[in-house]
Amino acid sequence: QVQLVESGGGLVQAGGSLRLSCAAPELAFKNKAMGWFRQAPGKERAPVATISGSGANALYARSVQGRFTISRDDAKNTVYLEMSNLQLEDTAVYYCAAARDTWATMGSREYAHWGRGTQVTVSS
Repeated sequence: QVQLVESGGGLVQAGGSLRLSCAAPELAFKNKAMGWFRQAPGKERAPVATISGSGANALYARSVQGRFTISRDDAKNTVYLEMSNLQLEDTAVYYCAAARDTWATMGSREYAHWGRGTQVTVSS
Protein backbone atom coordinates (compact mmCIF):
# COMPACT_ATOMS: atom_id res chain seq x y z
CA GLN A 1 0.00 0.00 0.00
CA VAL A 2 1.35 3.38 -1.01
CA GLN A 3 1.47 5.79 1.90
CA LEU A 4 1.86 9.55 1.68
CA VAL A 5 2.62 11.33 4.91
CA GLU A 6 1.84 15.00 5.43
CA SER A 7 3.35 17.18 8.14
CA GLY A 8 3.64 20.82 9.10
CA GLY A 9 0.06 21.68 9.91
CA GLY A 10 -0.90 23.59 13.02
CA LEU A 11 -2.45 26.68 14.49
CA VAL A 12 -1.41 30.05 13.10
CA GLN A 13 -2.71 33.59 13.35
CA ALA A 14 -4.20 35.32 10.36
CA GLY A 15 -1.45 36.82 8.26
CA GLY A 16 1.01 34.17 9.34
CA SER A 17 2.79 31.44 7.40
CA LEU A 18 3.16 27.67 7.42
CA ARG A 19 4.99 25.13 5.32
CA LEU A 20 3.42 21.75 4.68
CA SER A 21 5.48 18.76 3.64
CA CYS A 22 4.47 15.47 2.11
CA ALA A 23 6.78 12.50 1.84
CA ALA A 24 5.94 9.82 -0.68
CA PRO A 25 7.44 6.52 -1.80
CA GLU A 26 9.58 6.92 -4.89
CA LEU A 27 7.23 4.65 -6.81
CA ALA A 28 4.40 7.12 -6.35
CA PHE A 29 6.50 10.27 -6.61
CA LYS A 30 9.00 9.94 -9.43
CA ASN A 31 7.83 11.69 -12.59
CA LYS A 32 4.32 11.98 -11.20
CA ALA A 33 2.39 15.16 -10.67
CA MET A 34 1.72 15.96 -7.02
CA GLY A 35 -1.11 17.95 -5.59
CA TRP A 36 -2.45 19.55 -2.47
CA PHE A 37 -6.15 19.56 -1.71
CA ARG A 38 -8.08 20.82 1.27
CA GLN A 39 -11.39 20.19 2.93
CA ALA A 40 -12.95 22.77 5.20
CA PRO A 41 -15.69 21.85 7.69
CA GLY A 42 -18.97 21.30 5.90
CA LYS A 43 -17.41 21.67 2.47
CA GLU A 44 -16.24 19.33 -0.24
CA ARG A 45 -12.59 18.65 -0.81
CA ALA A 46 -11.12 21.19 -3.20
CA PRO A 47 -7.85 21.50 -5.11
CA VAL A 48 -5.29 23.97 -3.83
CA ALA A 49 -2.19 23.51 -5.96
CA THR A 50 -0.51 20.99 -8.20
CA ILE A 51 2.93 20.59 -9.68
CA SER A 52 3.98 18.52 -12.68
CA GLY A 53 6.29 15.54 -12.51
CA SER A 54 9.14 17.62 -13.90
CA GLY A 55 8.47 20.49 -11.54
CA ALA A 56 8.26 22.87 -14.48
CA ASN A 57 4.56 23.62 -14.23
CA ALA A 58 2.31 24.48 -11.34
CA LEU A 59 -1.35 25.38 -11.05
CA TYR A 60 -3.11 27.14 -8.21
CA ALA A 61 -6.65 27.69 -7.06
CA ARG A 62 -7.61 31.30 -7.55
CA SER A 63 -8.19 31.73 -3.83
CA VAL A 64 -4.55 30.97 -2.98
CA GLN A 65 -2.74 32.39 -6.00
CA GLY A 66 0.01 34.74 -4.92
CA ARG A 67 -0.03 33.46 -1.34
CA PHE A 68 0.79 29.74 -1.68
CA THR A 69 3.71 28.11 -3.48
CA ILE A 70 4.03 24.44 -4.32
CA SER A 71 7.44 22.88 -4.89
CA ARG A 72 9.04 19.46 -4.99
CA ASP A 73 12.36 17.93 -4.03
CA ASP A 74 12.93 14.86 -6.15
CA ALA A 75 15.95 13.82 -4.11
CA LYS A 76 13.75 13.57 -1.03
CA ASN A 77 10.55 12.42 -2.73
CA THR A 78 8.84 15.29 -0.99
CA VAL A 79 6.41 17.96 -2.08
CA TYR A 80 5.92 21.20 -0.18
CA LEU A 81 3.26 23.82 0.15
CA GLU A 82 4.47 27.19 1.38
CA MET A 83 1.53 29.17 2.68
CA SER A 84 1.77 32.84 3.52
CA ASN A 85 -0.68 35.58 4.50
CA LEU A 86 -3.00 32.88 5.79
CA GLN A 87 -6.63 33.83 6.17
CA LEU A 88 -9.44 32.41 8.29
CA GLU A 89 -10.92 30.77 5.19
CA ASP A 90 -7.73 28.75 4.73
CA THR A 91 -8.67 26.67 7.77
CA ALA A 92 -9.05 23.09 6.57
CA VAL A 93 -7.56 19.64 6.53
CA TYR A 94 -4.89 19.63 3.84
CA TYR A 95 -4.26 16.48 1.84
CA CYS A 96 -1.34 15.54 -0.32
CA ALA A 97 -1.89 13.36 -3.37
CA ALA A 98 0.15 11.66 -6.08
CA ALA A 99 -1.23 11.63 -9.60
CA ARG A 100 -1.29 8.76 -12.06
CA ASP A 101 0.51 10.80 -14.68
CA THR A 102 3.10 13.53 -14.99
CA TRP A 103 0.86 16.43 -15.98
CA ALA A 104 -0.18 18.97 -13.39
CA THR A 105 -3.90 18.62 -12.85
CA MET A 106 -6.49 19.97 -10.46
CA GLY A 107 -8.83 17.04 -11.00
CA SER A 108 -8.99 14.82 -7.95
CA ARG A 109 -9.88 11.81 -10.09
CA GLU A 110 -6.43 11.98 -11.63
CA TYR A 111 -4.82 11.17 -8.30
CA ALA A 112 -4.12 7.60 -7.32
CA HIS A 113 -2.68 7.95 -3.84
CA TRP A 114 -3.64 10.16 -0.93
CA GLY A 115 -2.30 11.06 2.47
CA ARG A 116 -4.38 11.16 5.62
CA GLY A 117 -4.26 14.92 5.90
CA THR A 118 -2.89 17.55 8.24
CA GLN A 119 -4.98 20.17 10.01
CA VAL A 120 -4.35 23.84 9.39
CA THR A 121 -6.22 26.24 11.63
CA VAL A 122 -6.03 29.99 11.15
CA SER A 123 -7.16 32.14 14.06
CA SER A 124 -8.05 35.82 14.18
